[in-house]
Amino acid sequence: MTYRAGWIHFTNVAPILDSLHLPPGVTAITGVPTQMNAALLAGEVDIANISAVEFIRHADILEALPDFSVSVLGPVYSVNLFHTRPLEELRRIALTAQSAMSVALLEVLLRERGLSPVLERAEGEAEELLASGYDGVLRIGDSALREWYSVVGPLTPERTMTTLPGGGRGITVTDLADDWFRLTGHPFTFAVWAYRKDRPPPPELVQAMRVARRHGIGHLAEVAKRHASLLGLPERVVQHYLWNFRYHLEAPDRLGLEEFAAKAVPDHAPLCFGRGPGE
Repeated sequence: MTYRAGWIHFTNVAPILDSLHLPPGVTAITGVPTQMNAALLAGEVDIANISAVEFIRHADILEALPDFSVSVLGPVYSVNLFHTRPLEELRRIALTAQSAMSVALLEVLLRERGLSPVLERAEGEAEELLASGYDGVLRIGDSALREWYSVVGPLTPERTMTTLPGGGRGITVTDLADDWFRLTGHPFTFAVWAYRKDRPPPPELVQAMRVARRHGIGHLAEVAKRHASLLGLPERVVQHYLWNFRYHLEAPDRLGLEEFAAKAVPDHAPLCFGRGPGE
């Protein structure tokens, strides 16, 4: 019987997915986070790198690989709130429909500050939506990375990614992962590789993913160069973006995940993880 994978193939998982060779009997489709979340829950795929919040919300039927994640400690650069007023003065925020994770994180961060602006679904680039009347716009993924660099760039030989300004042209960019770190001191886990408890992945697929991850991290400059060309961004930007990620779901990442789960879905079922390598 075919085992079906659903991949969210943003640049942030390129070090894992670019060189992944699926073993016999495994097929894969790709889509945006909300599509793959829905496909996994509907049983249309058996495993997916889904939003951590969907894993938390459906922990009764889902389990996650114990050593795979998309996590960061500090800024992520691609989950951004673009705004023209201070956070405390925001009235209307446009939300993307592509990601339940970023919306849930934004809601937690606003609630922790005691803020309650109007949140509305609206698609489009940040500057277009800000010009249309929103004073805040949530953007995610590769497009958010490009729009962030458009606002805060450019890099110069003397300037590093960590010294770029927090905005430009009258726009402030709040990095939600960095805001989470300032709030909690923990990494933030955006995605896990989750599967239905009744359909665990074949060991050959998990091993192929580990091999692909080792290769991708070991050849990060090549991965960054390829994706910088696709994104229209400097290689330095994409290389820093990729080496910033934590792909192994280590103990600090789980601490952050558990804290987010408690804040976002306080009545969630226990989070379950499969056996690690050699167990």
